[in-house]
Amino acid sequence: MPKPCIFVGNHTSYLDIILSPFYIDHLALYLGKAELLKAPLFKIFFQKMDIPVNRKSRTDAVRSMKRMEAEIDKGRSMVIFPEGTIPVNTHKTLPFKNGAFKLAIDKQIPIVPVVNINNYKLLQNGGFFKSFGRPGIAKIIVFEPISTKGMTEENLVDLRDRVFNLINNTLNDYYGTKN
Repeated sequence: MPKPCIFVGNHTSYLDIILSPFYIDHLALYLGKAELLKAPLFKIFFQKMDIPVNRKSRTDAVRSMKRMEAEIDKGRSMVIFPEGTIPVNTHKTLPFKNGAFKLAIDKQIPIVPVVNINNYKLLQNGGFFKSFGRPGIAKIIVFEPISTKGMTEENLVDLRDRVFNLINNTLNDYYGTKN
């Protein structure tokens, strides 16, 4: 994998985060909701490996973006789930927010699309310590990096839609559905 880069995946379960070190071969930081800092177990991990963002604060979002830019300048990759939340127990993909794609274009670094196929079946989203899990094998597809060299903000929506469609169509093909 190139480094730095931005890993962009659909978010289906907390397993998406837990399993990502199996396909990321270098240091990557995670953009995550600031609410995780309130959970003692997650706080320990979150303070060292994540960049928190208060999703309700525009000021905090800008601060998080500046921190991500600084980490990329140090050669660190980012993991961002652009849906902004975990859909409830489904493979359906929610619309993507622009931040990951703006960051990739601004820093001229590649995006690596990741499809989490069935993590939601292995660990359901029911909240902290309220989720139901079951044994199984996680299916994750990591696509080739998409270059952003030469792209400008004018390309942002096309890039976002390209990655969304790649992930969404892969899920639809796997499940035989349409989103």
